[in-house]
Formats: sequence, structure tokens, C-alpha cells
Amino acid sequence: MIKPELLLPVGNVENFYAAIEGGADAVFLGLKDFNARGRAANFTNKQLAEIVQVAKERGVKIYVTLNIIIKNDELLTLLDTLNLLEKSGVAAVIIQDWGVYHLIKQYFPKLEVHASTQMANHNSVGVNHASKLGIARTILARELTYLELKAISERSKSEIEVFSHGALCYSFSGMCLFSSFLGGSGANRGLCAQPCRRGYKSGRDEKYVFSLKDNQLIDLIPQFAKMGVASIKIEGRLKSAEYVYRVAKAYRMMLDDHSKLDEAKQLLNLDFGREKTAYFMGGDVSKSISQTPNMGLFIGKVLKQHDGLLEFTSHYSLEEGNRVRMRSSKGDNRKAIKLRQLKTKGNDRYSVQLDKTDVVKGDLVFLMGLNQDKFPAKLQGGVRPIKAFLPQGKKIQMLKTVTKPKNLKLEELFVRIDKVAWLRKVWLDDIDGLIMRFPKRQWAELKTDAPFIQKNIDRFIIELPKFIPETELEFYRSLCKKMAKKGVRRFMISHLSQTELLPHNVQILAGENIYVANDVTASLLNKQGVEIFTYPQENDLDNLLSMRNKSGIVPVYFYPELFYSRMPVKLDRSEEVFLDDNNNEYKREVVDGITIVYPTIPVAITQHTSMLWQKGFRRIMLDFSGENISKNIYRKVFKRMRRSEQIQPSSSFNFRKGLK
Repeated sequence: MIKPELLLPVGNVENFYAAIEGGADAVFLGLKDFNARGRAANFTNKQLAEIVQVAKERGVKIYVTLNIIIKNDELLTLLDTLNLLEKSGVAAVIIQDWGVYHLIKQYFPKLEVHASTQMANHNSVGVNHASKLGIARTILARELTYLELKAISERSKSEIEVFSHGALCYSFSGMCLFSSFLGGSGANRGLCAQPCRRGYKSGRDEKYVFSLKDNQLIDLIPQFAKMGVASIKIEGRLKSAEYVYRVAKAYRMMLDDHSKLDEAKQLLNLDFGREKTAYFMGGDVSKSISQTPNMGLFIGKVLKQHDGLLEFTSHYSLEEGNRVRMRSSKGDNRKAIKLRQLKTKGNDRYSVQLDKTDVVKGDLVFLMGLNQDKFPAKLQGGVRPIKAFLPQGKKIQMLKTVTKPKNLKLEELFVRIDKVAWLRKVWLDDIDGLIMRFPKRQWAELKTDAPFIQKNIDRFIIELPKFIPETELEFYRSLCKKMAKKGVRRFMISHLSQTELLPHNVQILAGENIYVANDVTASLLNKQGVEIFTYPQENDLDNLLSMRNKSGIVPVYFYPELFYSRMPVKLDRSEEVFLDDNNNEYKREVVDGITIVYPTIPVAITQHTSMLWQKGFRRIMLDFSGENISKNIYRKVFKRMRRSEQIQPSSSFNFRKGLK
């Protein structure tokens, strides 16, 4: 048994001191660029130098997040950031993009690397593949069951880290496109607009079908210690210092003395988050969806608001300086306020003075903080900033060394299908690769000995799913081996570790879930044996054109998987189509226990195929996953692509408007 490290989130200076006072062994924080909490205050380069010094004096480790996808024009700045981090002496960097990994190993080898939960590692193959590449710690996906975590811990060859408290995303981290689809603010770029916290209309009702309760696994701390979990991670770089301190104190108490569970949970009752769930670790996720997605402790309702005087009820005893937030009956959050000139009206009634407010009678009132604990909001100063800027010429040469331009002469067309029934609709003679993304049960329906399949066997590509639970690793390893014996030599992976499941001497392609948004990542994949990669679906034209490596597959027709989740959802009266607050339509499909949400209209940039050819791109994909099986649809899309014509109705996703 080991005592796991207690790792706390730090979004600003006040939270940093709160974490230390609460008993953190380590903290994770982001700089102004390249981190998955772009909306947090984050830290300047100068502040980082000061924080590292304070942390060393307190015996606390600093981990810095670089856990977003890097665009091609950001690589030069990224090199300066990596140089800064190596010189600063931080304990580790947390990454998502394989290009960041490649640059660290090539030029900044002193930096320890941790694989972010954004990398979606969810089985022992993922952990051990990361370990083989020199990644010291893997932060596991939040969707694991207790038995899966136990099996992974027994088979892992490096450290594992577990998220134990805080907000949950409906989609697997690193696999959510919904925010990006709504307005170009990509979750994989640190700018999530939280679409899972919105209300959706299903049937006659509008409700929060994707808003999860907050994670709380403090009951499992003794079991985590027995498993050898290296680090217990708390979510919340956008949370208050009061939250950080209270949660740190509770988990510190439990880590130091397992008998103090009740006392620790009492502290957590006032973390002012959402309702709590043990999620998949608890064995029952049926009650993990919350119909009150806002944070805070519900305490009462607004009775009236007139001439700057707000009167409301509260079953909680309030004091001057407490913070509250009102929420409308429609679920809209009002501005949080600090209680000033608070007066007790008797019978659990209070009044407070407000200058301007949109609060109305009937709004719900939530307690957001007590403001009892105060922490320094500024650093002491006196530490010299680290000089981290590399000469421009040197950076350009560094990138040239690890990237190479790559162009193709001949056009290649790939088609993706998600059901066996599509096979009779596809024109095999006109395509170079048929990517088969089938549900697990349908692989038995694929008759590889059929004459028309054997005749075209070189065109067939077996695609592995994005999520393979620990118990199904052997199924997919055996499937790949069986298909190889039948003559299939091409396999598409959805996670870099899946190369470990493939037979020898096969061609490896990478799907869009292995993000290639820059030339360095493309180079790394090539070194890992990937011959053909796919550009991200949420990519934009400017970033695509900036690539020196133009050999990837460009998706020009597809239904993006906006949510990809292990969590089931309930739609009224078995409706599969639902609406957001702008009446945009979406559809749900459940495949092998995974809930997938698509838009009801496809993304199509077929009108740009001629332009892509002129710019040097030769490989394109028509993806019929999520599409109704139809020969007419296939023919229409195929012909429009060949003629470089637009398909309507459709959207262009971020292709023209840009990915932020």
C-alpha cells in the first residue's frame, strides 16, 4: 500500500496558496497559452518562476498543463514555452498532443511527461504504450469502473493518476466536438462552451439530458492506496480558492487517516459544487444526470425585487459577505453577488441591497461561498523572470529537423461505413480504401471468404473503436489477427496505443481521433509506424493549408460525433432526435454501449475538392457513419465530390469560420 499524492487545481495565485494551505502534495496549473482551461486566469512566465520557488520551499510539486491540440502556426511559440518549462524546474508537463511529446523528447529531455486525460487512456495497453514511450504517468479516463481500474493498476508498468473529485464531462475527454461545432470554441483547444450543461428539447419536454453531477470518490481512497494509484487528482481550475482549500483539506484528512471519512465528507458538503455521484466507480450511473446543472447549494427562492431591494428565503443561516447566485426558472444563471447590507426579516427571510439586477420573483437562490477563508492574491515578488525566448532561426531549424514536407501525385479516395449492410451500396472499383467501422457484433457478419470481398481485399481497412474497455482487448487483438489471416493488410487505429493490438507486417492508418493538427505530430506518427493519418474533423482551412505534410486524409463529407460517451441518456418516448435552444436538430445512436450524438445534417466541403487538389492534398474521405443506408445518398455524395459541387443541406463546421 502507498499513500497517493494529493494533486490540486490552481487557476490563479489565490488558489495556489489555498491548495498549499489545504495540504496539497502537488498542484497543476496552466500558463496563458496551451492549456485546457483557457478561461481560467492562469499564470504569466514571471509568476511561474515565483510559484516554483515558493512550491520548492513548501515541498510541493508543480505540474504545468500543455493539454490542448496545437495548431501548426503555434509551434514556434510552443518551443519557447517548452524552453521556459525546462529551465523553470517544474516537476512535469501534462500533454495531449503527440507533437508536444515529440518536441520534448527531441529537444527538452529533462522535462517529465504526463499523459493528460484528454489522451483518453482507458486500458492497460494505453498506459503501457505510454510507458514504453517514456511517459512517466498516465491520467486515466474518468469513465472507468472500479474493476477496470483494478485490472489496469495490476497490469500497468508506470504511474497512474485518477480524477477523484469535481466536474464531469458527458463525452470522453479529448473526444468531444460539440462546443467546437456550435461556434468554433473547441474543447480540445481549452475553450469548451459546455454544451452538456444546456437544456435540450426531447418530445414535449425540455430538460438537462447530458448534465452530469460532480464526481466524488473520497470513499474509495483506501482502495486506491491498495491498488498503488500514484495520484489523486481534484478538478477545478475555474473554481474558487474556498473550494480548493476545502476539498484539499477533506482529501488530505482522508489520505492521512482512513478512519476520518465522515469528518472529511462533512467538509465536502460545502464545496459548493453540483450534486455528487461516484459515476462508473460506484457501479450504478442511472442517477448521475442532474436536472440542476448549476453549482452551489440550493437555499431558497426570490420573494420580490423592487427599487434595488431584493428579498428572498433561505433555509441556511446567511452572513454578511456570503456569495449567492440566482437561477431563473428556465435555468439561466444570473450574476453571482456578494451579500452586502444583509438584513434578517425573520422566518428564514432576508433582504439585500442591489443596484442593478435582472433577478425576478420565483428565481432560485444558490449559496456559492462563505468567504470565510482568505488567501494571498499576489505573489511576494523578487524572483527574476526566466529568459526563455529562443532565437527565431534556431526554432525554425528545430522544426525543420523534426518535420518534412510530403506530397503525393495520385489521388486516393477513402470511404468509411459503419454497418455491414453498406457493403452492397459502395462502388468498390472507384475507391482506394473502404474503412469499416462496425459494431462489435457485426464483425461476425462480415463474410471475408465471399468472392467480391476477396477480389477487393486490398481495399478493405479494419477500424478499431475509440474506446476499448479492458475486458475487450483480447477480442480486438484476436479480430485483427483473424482478419490478417483472411488477407486484410490494412488497419485504422483510433488511439496510438492500438498499434499494440495489430499483427506484424500490416499497413497502419490513423483515424481523426489521433489528432494531427501540426507537422510535428504527423512526423511522430510516421516514426510510430503510421503510414497514413487523417486530419481532424474540426480543423479549419487556414491550419490545413499551413501543413507541410499534405499526405493525410481530408474528410470532406461526414457526420461529426459531437458527443462520444459511455453514459446512457434518457430521451422522452424513445425519441432519437432532439433540439437545442436554437432549434438545431441532433440525433442519438447507441453502439456497443457508447452513446453517440450527431447533427441531423452532415458536414460537407465537397465543393472544395478541386481547391484541395490544387493545394497539394490528394487523399480525401467520404464518411457515411451515422448516415441512413442508401444507394441514392451514396451516389449523390460521390458525384458531387467528383464534380467539386456543394451538397445541401449541410454545414462546413470550422472549415471556413475557423477553429479558435
